[in-house]
Amino acid sequence: MKNNLILAGFAALALTATTAFTGPGKSTTKAVAPKATTYKIDAAKSTLSWNGKKVTGEHSGNIKVQDGAFVVDGSKVTGGQFTFDMNSITCTDLTDKGYNDKFIGHMKSEDFFNTAKFPTSTFKITKVTPKGGELYDITGNMTIKGITNAVTFPATVKVAGNQITATGKATLDRTKYDIRYGSKSFFENIGDKAIYDDFTVDMKLAATK
Repeated sequence: MKNNLILAGFAALALTATTAFTGPGKSTTKAVAPKATTYKIDAAKSTLSWNGKKVTGEHSGNIKVQDGAFVVDGSKVTGGQFTFDMNSITCTDLTDKGYNDKFIGHMKSEDFFNTAKFPTSTFKITKVTPKGGELYDITGNMTIKGITNAVTFPATVKVAGNQITATGKATLDRTKYDIRYGSKSFFENIGDKAIYDDFTVDMKLAATK
């Protein structure tokens, strides 16, 4: 009987101490926020397609996704960063090999992407705005030739189990990345040799947890 009274006393003291620190009716248990999960890019299933236009026509091609990852909280994408291999750039509309090789050589030169000095470009997500269902506005920092500019574009993002697929198309002003060759914004009287400042990049990304 004496032991039971002692145990009851200890229990009362413990309850009093807990109440003193937490207040009546409050729990000492803290809610644990869900841990962010990383989904690593599957480079073999991911692509970046580009398209540039000029007065007399247009060209398009692909650039390989080197690596990257999405950051997911629960079922919502909250961030991510991706690296593109600029030396992998191709042109898909020029069928003559000699002309194609010459064109790609020019694209890799200092007139355009200067891939010897800047072999990669990156995109880092800074904000994800839900638009309903699987539609989002993605805001992030695009870095090309070591120059970073913010860009926002619509995207479709699907999170299903261990897989993420995302598609989005952004319009970029090449002159903001010091790519001025053939731009009427900097060179007057170039007539039909002008290349438009805006070009598009169409990203199709796949990732696995």
